[in-house]
Amino acid sequence: MRIDILTLFPAICEGPLGESMLKRAREKGLIDIRIHNLRQWAAGKHAITDDSPYGGGQGMVMKCEPIFAAVEAIRADAGPSRVLYLSPSGRPLSHAIASGYAASQQNLILLCGHYEGVDHRVIEHLVNEEISIGDYVLTNGAIAAAVFVDAVARLIPGVLGDENSAAEDSFAQGLLEGPQYTRPIDFRGWRVPEILLSGNHAQIAQWRAAQSLEKTQKVRPDLLD
Repeated sequence: MRIDILTLFPAICEGPLGESMLKRAREKGLIDIRIHNLRQWAAGKHAITDDSPYGGGQGMVMKCEPIFAAVEAIRADAGPSRVLYLSPSGRPLSHAIASGYAASQQNLILLCGHYEGVDHRVIEHLVNEEISIGDYVLTNGAIAAAVFVDAVARLIPGVLGDENSAAEDSFAQGLLEGPQYTRPIDFRGWRVPEILLSGNHAQIAQWRAAQSLEKTQKVRPDLLD
């Protein structure tokens, strides 16, 4: 699976996507992540990628020309690729969406919004889907792109050390994951629940399921709906 990221701030993505499990996944060839500076497709001496909005208003808007040129160049190299625009007005990112993209293994181009966003003609004629990572606004879409890539990549077989890890995570089964404990058994008088020390795996599974349901009811009751 190949993911190309188009941003004005490549370093924001290079940091988190070049560490830990994602670094190893890239080295193993499980996922091909390429981060591009959009300015390399901007024309002129100053490689301008934005301009003031028609009709007035605050901020700047990202121009059509460099974005179309970048996507066309990447598609010429990578082949058919779905274009996703990271935007606060997009479809909320969920485990189901991340899982779907991981399973599809299709090439993706992530367009990172900046300033007041992109010229709407990009969304109308180039973008296949808008994705939001939450009901808030960031300084730029590169942060959102890194979150999206991490959410998708960890669901690709071989990326996580334990194949069952993703299946047991919060949201994988529609509920939040329950509490986890490790050594020591007793810390400042707070003990690990005795059921986890019993060795009875059936009872432990039942306890964890009950804890998962309890936490979901308390923290995210909307998931039960």
